[in-house]
Amino acid sequence: MELRAQGPEVFLWKENTCIGRARWAGDMLEVFSIDPAWRRRGYGSYFLKELLRGRGGFDRGAASCFWAPAPPAQDAAACALLQKFGFVPAAGGRWVRRRVPDLSAVTLCHELLAARLRPGGLYVDATCGNGHDTLFLCGLAGENGRVLGLDIQPAAVEATNRRLAAAGFGGVGRAVLCGHENLLTLVEPGTADCVLFNFGWLPGADHAVHSGTATTLPALRAACTALRPGGVLAAVLYSGSVIGSGEKQAALDFFRSLPLTQYTALVCEFANWADTAPLPCLAIKRG
Repeated sequence: MELRAQGPEVFLWKENTCIGRARWAGDMLEVFSIDPAWRRRGYGSYFLKELLRGRGGFDRGAASCFWAPAPPAQDAAACALLQKFGFVPAAGGRWVRRRVPDLSAVTLCHELLAARLRPGGLYVDATCGNGHDTLFLCGLAGENGRVLGLDIQPAAVEATNRRLAAAGFGGVGRAVLCGHENLLTLVEPGTADCVLFNFGWLPGADHAVHSGTATTLPALRAACTALRPGGVLAAVLYSGSVIGSGEKQAALDFFRSLPLTQYTALVCEFANWADTAPLPCLAIKRG
């Protein structure tokens, strides 16, 4: 099967036969039909799913909202198809499908940092990977801030710098080849507004190369030294069959051992997730 677009219209072809037609008007799917000879064979489900997918309707990290005209009340099949893909009746004779980004450990960490931090200052991504967290920090830092990304893999450093340049943040942030345990060679003590860790391995790379307790604990201690009063240390901790649970437990022990007179520490546990679920942790340095 193949979807072919012609202007605002999209057609579903099976071999040499056009069996479906749809038309978007903004976020309104104002026309959707399957040739009667091809109904009740799953083609409608396939067509609608691909139409939504093509507009990011199944992107777990993005919000989306789509509309469709209300089908005739007697058309039970059309109603069932819309319901299957999350549409519900709304006002004005329309149906709506709304999705909000799924909450993840990284998303929660970002939201907490965004609520706490302000533009300007120095932000450190101590495990820059492919640069997604570094880019997020650049957005927080703004044009008057500075962001430094660290990683031990050249591919990660290169990917991060490309991502920042493409997003127009080349003048705000940069990534360098450096182990996170050595961050104090690049950051003066008491100057960082935020030091962010996303432990584990580089997505898309060899899982045998990952962070571990031998460097994680010195890096967390160095991050505390690097923070200014009011600064935030944030980390997402992982465990699983590849990396085990040693690093995660050691980092948890570190956060829980921080003296209350100097830090406010949080461990954000997802109560109904698996024991191996990622954990976002934060520590705010007191003045």
